[in-house]
Amino acid sequence: MTSSMKAALDKNQLEEYQGLACILHNVLFFDPNESLINGFIQHDVISSWPDFSGTKSEQEAKDRVQRYLEAWAPEQLLSLKLDYAQLFYGPGEPKAAPWGSVYLSERQLLNGESTQALMQFYQDRQVTFELDSNQPVDHLGLYFAVLDQIFAQLQQDNSEALRQNAILLLQQHLLPWSGRCLEFMYEYAQTDFYKGIAILTQNYLDEISKVLNVVPLTKQLFR
Repeated sequence: MTSSMKAALDKNQLEEYQGLACILHNVLFFDPNESLINGFIQHDVISSWPDFSGTKSEQEAKDRVQRYLEAWAPEQLLSLKLDYAQLFYGPGEPKAAPWGSVYLSERQLLNGESTQALMQFYQDRQVTFELDSNQPVDHLGLYFAVLDQIFAQLQQDNSEALRQNAILLLQQHLLPWSGRCLEFMYEYAQTDFYKGIAILTQNYLDEISKVLNVVPLTKQLFR
């Protein structure tokens, strides 16, 4: 482990990564509600969102979400829910299916071999979470719940083993397919909220991958 990497993983940075992982988990895993949007507005989430890449696309993504929040009215909740639905679960084929096995298995089915491998990865490392719904564990939003856990643990024990958990989770299980999912999310989102979140999510993954020196595995994608 390089000294520069250890320096990058200081407590403030870990707190920031954990907080953003928690936000992205809630945005990507759950149907939107007024509480979510009001939280973004009241806590001025986008204004305080880090500039990870400093790129034009990152600023445009923040501007998209901020414009959406500034124009927010409760009557927009239905259209936001419909946008989330058509992206992530239907009716019909979701435009940006959030499950890894859909991208990694030739038949594009849920709970494929990649899902089983992820379940084994979690079991081997005592990673647990409670689900209120019967979702496959390779849902994009659930990865951020696990990253939230890992970054919280790293604040207490900045150990090589925990860093390796984050590295392997990203390298072997998430990054091989998440970019494609987020491309679809950006392409098919009907609201500026989800278009912007797609870019900010990718920038977040790029940032933590850079800090952790992650080189993602290249896997064949079937979508």
